[in-house]
Amino acid sequence: MRQYLDACRTILNSGYDKKNRNGDTLAVHGMMMKFNLQEGFPAVTTKKLNFNSVAAELLGFIRGADNAATFNELGTKIWDANAESDYWKSNPSCKGDGDLGRIYGVQWRNWRYAIEAGIPANYGRTDQLAIMIDKLKRRVDDRRNIVMAWNPGELDKMALPPCHIMYQSHLRGGTLDLTMYQRSCDFPLGVPFNIASYALLMRILCRVSGLTPGTLTWMGGDCHIYRNQLDLMYEQITRVPMAPPGLAIHPRLQTLADFEQATVEDFALTEYSHHPHIAYEFSV
Repeated sequence: MRQYLDACRTILNSGYDKKNRNGDTLAVHGMMMKFNLQEGFPAVTTKKLNFNSVAAELLGFIRGADNAATFNELGTKIWDANAESDYWKSNPSCKGDGDLGRIYGVQWRNWRYAIEAGIPANYGRTDQLAIMIDKLKRRVDDRRNIVMAWNPGELDKMALPPCHIMYQSHLRGGTLDLTMYQRSCDFPLGVPFNIASYALLMRILCRVSGLTPGTLTWMGGDCHIYRNQLDLMYEQITRVPMAPPGLAIHPRLQTLADFEQATVEDFALTEYSHHPHIAYEFSV
């Protein structure tokens, strides 16, 4: 994860002041990092990664979850604040009681689009994740094998418009590479979490399709550090990275249907050494 720390230094040294809806930041536009999963799982080691929360959220996405209660049951409360935000609770689309609307996993598993203009209730539906897996199992190296979370027609129906908006698969023989794009990138909190989430997704895609994990390419648009995170980030970049951990996935999980029923106990980082937790402030 040295490239992650280098990216943080770039923002600290070259970022410009930018005001946002939820706080002032230092920002850089357009960054890229690559992680070879054959060299280990890309979990940040200069602070502790809450891997159980990473796994719980991803399992919620795979299930197409649209309520904070589902994420709570899986083992993470990271969606609670969005479910209770004033922005979302004042939205006519909000159903209350933890509703999150048509967020990430809903788009992955149940993208919908109007078949005919003027008939908003008449929708076609697409399970993008299942289509991607089917192509990978058939070894179809398709440059169109993309899963999108950014559905322009439904942004107003989401508690939070997606930050990581798409991912694309690539085949090199029996090796899977994955590229993801993140439009809004909270480097202290969100980015390490998202890198780990997509690395875990890669491993799941490989398990269900019989492929070998290759390189995860992370691409970011607005890459930023909030002003109230700067002191702690200056501390983090002084810490020396440790060797990356491994990842264990329960052998009984072999199909997409298996992973739809999985729990966080089915995943574990192995030999994970890390520096102490850093309590960065979270901006909703």
